[in-house]
This record gives sequence, C-alpha cells and structure tokens, in this order.
Amino acid sequence: MFYDPKTHYDADATDLSYDSPLHMKMRMPEKILYEKHPVMFDAHPVGYLLLLFLIPVLGLGLLVLLLWWLQCMALKVTVTNKRVIVREGILSKRTNEVYHAHIRNIRVSQPVVQRLADVGKVEIASAGSATYEISVEDLPDVQEIQKIVDRYRR
Repeated sequence: MFYDPKTHYDADATDLSYDSPLHMKMRMPEKILYEKHPVMFDAHPVGYLLLLFLIPVLGLGLLVLLLWWLQCMALKVTVTNKRVIVREGILSKRTNEVYHAHIRNIRVSQPVVQRLADVGKVEIASAGSATYEISVEDLPDVQEIQKIVDRYRR
C-alpha cells in the first residue's frame, strides 16, 4: 500500500480535509500586501509647516525636521497575507510580528484632520497579550491594513 497525502488523516489536525480553505491558506506563499512608513506632512500639517518657517531661525526647524524624518524612516509596517510585521530602528533593530490567525483585536483611530488626509493609528492585540502588541501612529491607508487583516485572519 502506498501513501496518498490527499486521503491521509492527521488526528492532531484541526481540519480534516486536505483541500480545505485552512490547509490551502497554510500552503499559500507569503505575499506583501502593504508596506509603508509613517508619514510626516499628512499626519501633522500644521507642525510640518511651522518647522519649515523655523528653518531660517538658526536652522532649528531643519534639525527637528531631519530628526522627525529619521524617526519616520526608522519604522516600517509590513502586512502580508499571513502576518503583520513592524520593524523599528536604524542602527539597532527591533522587530515585532503577529500572525493574522492570532489577532484578537484591531483598532484603527483617525482624528478628523487625519481622516481627511487618510492617515491614522493602528493598534493590534493578539490572543496571548492583555495590551496592544503593535501600536503605530501616522500610517497612511490604515483602513487598508484593517481590511487585509480581516480578510486573512478567518
């Protein structure tokens, strides 16, 4: 008798069918669906313009803009069809990732000005955490992150 994976039954598996949606999702290659850094101008237009006006004053505005830009470039959010990944840092790196299947709650908040600019804050809590494991402000297209996570966590 030979081994046929289509008819094989694993007693520990949560799904009984080889061609089930769960099994197909597990075999699916990981694809990047969203990858962005926080934005500066769209999230805080008044502060951005104020710093531009402060550039002639001892270059203070330029220094603050440079530090703010570095802070935005040091953080990147990637959403794939399997997980949400947040990478932080320029010299020292820190990565936090949560698989869609483990996400318990996703919160998107957008104050009025940020909603007009289509930016906001995303917070993600997993089943194993009492607080939000991922919290990132000033991201563009935050509703898209929520749609992707909702589509793939089921």
